Amino acid sequence: MKIACIFPGQGTQKVGMGLEIYRDFKVAKAIFDKADDVLGQKLSKIIFEGPIEKLTLTENTQVALMVCSIALLRVFEERAGKRLHSFCSYVAGHSVGEFTALIASGALPFCDGVKLLKLRGKAMQAAAPDKGAMFALLGANIKVATQIAKETGIYVANDNSPAQQVLSGENLAIQKAIQLSQAKGYKAIKLNVSGPFHSKLMEPAKKSLELALAETEFNTPRIPIVSNFTGEIMSSAEIKPNLLLQLTNTVKWCDSIRTLKKLGAETVLEIGPGAIYTNLTKRIDATLNAITLNDTASIDVFVEQSFAKVI
Repeated sequence: MKIACIFPGQGTQKVGMGLEIYRDFKVAKAIFDKADDVLGQKLSKIIFEGPIEKLTLTENTQVALMVCSIALLRVFEERAGKRLHSFCSYVAGHSVGEFTALIASGALPFCDGVKLLKLRGKAMQAAAPDKGAMFALLGANIKVATQIAKETGIYVANDNSPAQQVLSGENLAIQKAIQLSQAKGYKAIKLNVSGPFHSKLMEPAKKSLELALAETEFNTPRIPIVSNFTGEIMSSAEIKPNLLLQLTNTVKWCDSIRTLKKLGAETVLEIGPGAIYTNLTKRIDATLNAITLNDTASIDVFVEQSFAKVI
């Protein structure tokens, strides 16, 4: 059976994530400590102790999620007794999770990923301060979301599932879009985020990230990566351009999961805090065996009961 691993984006963070594995596993502690050293900042203290307002600052959230996910991955590899590339056929990540996928695939060195995500988070936070917002549109497919975006001058940020979209744009336009969505009978929930991500308002964030990417050396991935910009497998040459393009374009998560299925994946492992993307995977394709690995217990249950059956 083919296994795919997926990595979460913003929205799954919580104070205390990863603390258990930090205390119990040297491989996990090494990841958190290395990130602190690279940043010259006690990111681990923010992750483990908060406050939540500091953790949810985009400049901290993005790198924190990646660090926690990679720490969980290293624990999983240790418990399984195998490196990811020896049994995983494909990887994918939602927005910032694509950087995690690149690290997991061997394409991006961990320390470089830490630096890039700190810069990316800062750039996105500064791109449109107080000028934009985002909201979740529930019960609507991508066609409905695209029409609402067109009518109100905003953007579809995430195509998360056949019944969950996220829209992004300027504050007044977002308010109009929420009202229009509700008038059409859909549920619209404004999100607690610090900017209008995955919209054209993120254009100012591209320059600093482009410069940083130009100075970063990527390796050939040991595991094929599905891009959330195209929803398809990307070549090594496409990695840097796609990381820039995803800043201002829709995260095509439905297409990404459908591509994993089309490529023959049967089991999809979400590695990271929370279980949001496991649930989205099931909604996109109920035939996929979607499993969350977000703590020691879930990792041990999978390794002891299922791992030998699916590799």
